Amino acid sequence: MKCDLHIHTDYSDGKYPPARVVKFAYDAGLTHIAITDHDTVCGVEEAMEYGKKYGVEVIPGIEFSSIFEGKDVHILGYFIDYTSPFVKNYLARLKKERENRAMVMVEKLNNMGYDIDFERVKEIAQHGALGRPHIAAALYEKGYTSSKEEAFYGLIGNDDPAYVPKFEVSVPNAIDFLRKSGALVVLAHPGLIGDRETALKVLEFNFDGIEVYHPKHSESDIDFFRDFALRNGLIITGGSDFHWFTQDIRIGVMEYNCKKTLEELYKRRRSNVKQTR
Repeated sequence: MKCDLHIHTDYSDGKYPPARVVKFAYDAGLTHIAITDHDTVCGVEEAMEYGKKYGVEVIPGIEFSSIFEGKDVHILGYFIDYTSPFVKNYLARLKKERENRAMVMVEKLNNMGYDIDFERVKEIAQHGALGRPHIAAALYEKGYTSSKEEAFYGLIGNDDPAYVPKFEVSVPNAIDFLRKSGALVVLAHPGLIGDRETALKVLEFNFDGIEVYHPKHSESDIDFFRDFALRNGLIITGGSDFHWFTQDIRIGVMEYNCKKTLEELYKRRRSNVKQTR
């Protein structure tokens, strides 16, 4: 078994549609993948359809954004019930919050003399999660910055004149949403939270597993969080966090014992299903 349990499509901030992502996975010889777009499940159904075509098992997932002590904490939800009205309504509310935030930032930029149009920002985003990268792209497109990255330094970065704080969901609330959605809850890339002390505080909440294997984790991170997971009976997962191809990040880049991970995920999923009946 070969798997990649952290993949993004163009329904959030990835570059490729679900169909191409599944084909990439097939070409890489993967047997199982999880589609884990940021705060949306819109690409899951398409990916599952193409998974059947190529013989790739697609696990419906999500990467949910939350906040803990001022730090961004991302949480992976596996086997989320992506068809439920509860999930769709909750995520639609988050989408609306993102759009409102982007609209206010564009208004601030307009007042500062930057003539960009909110409708154009939405066009750039297509059906992805609307956010600062798309505003930055609009600024670059109009020639106001020399690069997309430059827009984040002085205009829409944290504490910059046109910055607007995002709608925040606490870690406990995020976990509660995922539990009610029927998902298994896994802490994403804990080595990127900022420091291990904060990561360990976050892990005091009710998680099923830890994403131990990630391209941006050091060997020290991998050893530390793998040992923690083993001591605490947590599932060990991993994935490429694929958005588009780079030298270091490609689908299936992380090598680990996928067979054991998948066995544990499916075992705990069956247990969850029994408990909710």
